[in-house]
Amino acid sequence: MTAFVTLDNVDKTYRMGEVVIHAADGVSFEIEKGEFAVILGPSGAGKTTVLNILGGMDRATSGKVLVDGQDVAQFGSRRLTQYRRDDIGFVFQFYNLVQNLTALENVELALEICKDPLDAREVLSEVGLAERADNFPARLSGGEQQRVSIARALAKNPKLLLCDEPTGALDYQTGKAILKLLQDTCREKGMTVVVITHNSAIAPMADRVIEIKNGKCVRQRMNEHPMPVEKIEW
Repeated sequence: MTAFVTLDNVDKTYRMGEVVIHAADGVSFEIEKGEFAVILGPSGAGKTTVLNILGGMDRATSGKVLVDGQDVAQFGSRRLTQYRRDDIGFVFQFYNLVQNLTALENVELALEICKDPLDAREVLSEVGLAERADNFPARLSGGEQQRVSIARALAKNPKLLLCDEPTGALDYQTGKAILKLLQDTCREKGMTVVVITHNSAIAPMADRVIEIKNGKCVRQRMNEHPMPVEKIEW
């Protein structure tokens, strides 16, 4: 049976004059549906490149990118836009909220373009922000803004939730709370969640850990007993 996500020998090369840079160099891995996967590696390893290819924000130079049986690498630009819009939820390090919209309006904005969205107010409530729905981002803490950004991604009802260093701009306790929210979302909704990070301490919380170094997938391992975030210290 084919995995829900399969990257097969994916290359991404950039040419700068005479120099060819391999941002992704023969990357291959699989992620099953409903798994919490962590892609781990130092800065500049190629993690974000892989995430961007998986999310349809960048194209692979070669190789296969299979998501739910479809080869994203073969999509034309129109189909790729549709894929990003309907199938992918993104959570970034810096929340990317629209400053002159309330928390609720930020979530509703994303829903106007999706085919099967969830209720915005309900999702805000699920991430613990029912009381803050009418606040503007400037009146929210960093952790609250990241929760809005997660709610915005979840409300799209995506097949894949892709998170790029989601705790990078947060303090320790707030970061742990955000990771717990992502882990709970995966467990309770059966959503496939992919988190990229340079922080190896959070690897024990994942079902699957994919290590990337110098543009290559150097190791892939399963955690038979993923740890709850509350028990992890770093």
